[in-house]
Amino acid sequence: MSEFLVDAPAGTPRARFLFAHGAGAPMDSDFMVAISSALAGRGIEVVRFEFPYMAQRRRGGKRRPPNPVPQLQEYFREVLAEVDDRQPELPLFVGGKSMGGRLASMLADEYREGGVIEGLVCFGYPFHPRGKPDRLRTEHLREMACPALVVQGTRDPLGSRGEVETYGLSPSIRVQWLGDGDHDFRPRRASGFTRDGHWRSAADAAAGFMLGLASGS
Repeated sequence: MSEFLVDAPAGTPRARFLFAHGAGAPMDSDFMVAISSALAGRGIEVVRFEFPYMAQRRRGGKRRPPNPVPQLQEYFREVLAEVDDRQPELPLFVGGKSMGGRLASMLADEYREGGVIEGLVCFGYPFHPRGKPDRLRTEHLREMACPALVVQGTRDPLGSRGEVETYGLSPSIRVQWLGDGDHDFRPRRASGFTRDGHWRSAADAAAGFMLGLASGS
């Protein structure tokens, strides 16, 4: 059985979000904690987990690279099955930060078609590796049928606004832009934006998206 961190709303949850971490930071990073807490404050139960390589790093203290993508996908499937057994009547969404969002996106259509999930939320999608804009990770996003929200900084080095707007993404994908934000939504001081403000905006956008679908609107 997987180990989870659960952020529960004060009252009855209106939806559940299975939230996967990025490649380099664990499930209790500042970003993951802030977004999870904010979503819980908006009526969404958030379930965080760690992929095997990150769990091993936590136990042994040694930095490890991510497992191969097929292994990460299989583990995501196992976790999703566990979480779906918890109050299956509660609308379920999947997603994550960077790599976690990408992995969720690769499973989203299958699980939406199977009636398991309602939608997908990605924070800082890694449209391409850093410094390699020709190696796109967008093929499955062009035909995606699952309703999806991508929250992205306009100057994200893994997919800036100027780049993403040329990709021809599926109309089922909505992109919420955060002005001058980088991959972690941090803006430059001169922009007039703040990191915490962008994190709140990201949570607002994600909550609005999930609760809108959960209520059928």
